[in-house]
Amino acid sequence: MTGFALGVDQEEWCGQLRALAAERLRPLAEKGEPGRVNRPLLAALGELGLLERVFASGALELCLLRESLAYGCTEAETALALQGLGAYPVLRAGSEEQRERWLPGVRAGRAVAAFALSEPGAGSDAAALALAATADPAVAPAAGGGWRLSGEKCWISNAPEADFYTVFARTGEGPGAKGVSAFLVPADRPGLSGAALDMLSPHPIGSLTFDGVPVGPRDLLGEPGRGFRVAMDTLNLFRPSVGAFAVGMARAALDATLAYTADRTAFGGTLSDLQAVAHRVAEMATRTEAARLLVYAAAGAYDRGAGDVPRRAAMAKLLATETAQYVVDHAVQLHGAVALQRGHLLEHLYREVRAPRIYEGASEVQRTIIAKELYAGVVTR
Repeated sequence: MTGFALGVDQEEWCGQLRALAAERLRPLAEKGEPGRVNRPLLAALGELGLLERVFASGALELCLLRESLAYGCTEAETALALQGLGAYPVLRAGSEEQRERWLPGVRAGRAVAAFALSEPGAGSDAAALALAATADPAVAPAAGGGWRLSGEKCWISNAPEADFYTVFARTGEGPGAKGVSAFLVPADRPGLSGAALDMLSPHPIGSLTFDGVPVGPRDLLGEPGRGFRVAMDTLNLFRPSVGAFAVGMARAALDATLAYTADRTAFGGTLSDLQAVAHRVAEMATRTEAARLLVYAAAGAYDRGAGDVPRRAAMAKLLATETAQYVVDHAVQLHGAVALQRGHLLEHLYREVRAPRIYEGASEVQRTIIAKELYAGVVTR
């Protein structure tokens, strides 16, 4: 990628992904039940090798993958992304035993992963999480003891149907973020239960209850007290790709609007003949392109190991998700009532586009991160 322009091979691959999403994956998505894990869809993502690419590629390829799938089938994009988000901490911080047990199933679409960070009282302020990991020598006594998890997690994608959870809990090595550890918790652990939540977005989201769930040293992801870093490393990779998801939706809405306004007759011509309509479409296209460039700039910075990744990732997610909301909303307005019918592409996108401005750090959190990173480089007198 040079000057933020894709090469011929990359453009061809993205085109193939868009076609694959529409022709092969969308029919599977349409057969799924809203709010439930679509295991046939996950299996197809594994069979096609797309889940493998989530773990074998860098941020740039992940963004291309998510944008292209989102254009043709948002459900497939989300299913793929949630596998990556839930299992990436295992890839980066897990033991060889953990990786060998769980990652092959994730890559094949057989094992469903989930990233369990948010809580009823700790959504945007992730460092304030309250899920308690209380030391208990009776848990894993041969390894020097373990912990019992007590508390709740909420708004967890793929819960309560996931096969394992990456769980962040307070072990108390220090205040705030310094006292958080990450654990890999299989879904069949005693004391772990959950319930589905009826949300606007069609993908599965639920709550989890931990009633003294036992975890030992072999369940740790990384070191005790270093779990917050595991979470932030994961989010720094996936935030730009959330932006790519948003860009994919914006591009789909934009293309639908171009086709509709060029064909729809009104006031003696087509809608595209009206300057107000043409200028609005031009604004939608300009904002979409700007967001796309910022997303891929952030992805490139991540792949280069640049020091300003947190700022770039936050900027990319912020602009892309806000832009997608703008583009989809105006696309609905230009289509009129037809776009509000159940089953219409824009009706679907209108429901999908709202959540990314909240999850993995709300827009307000992204602005806070950006400002903090900017002021960190200012030398005061």
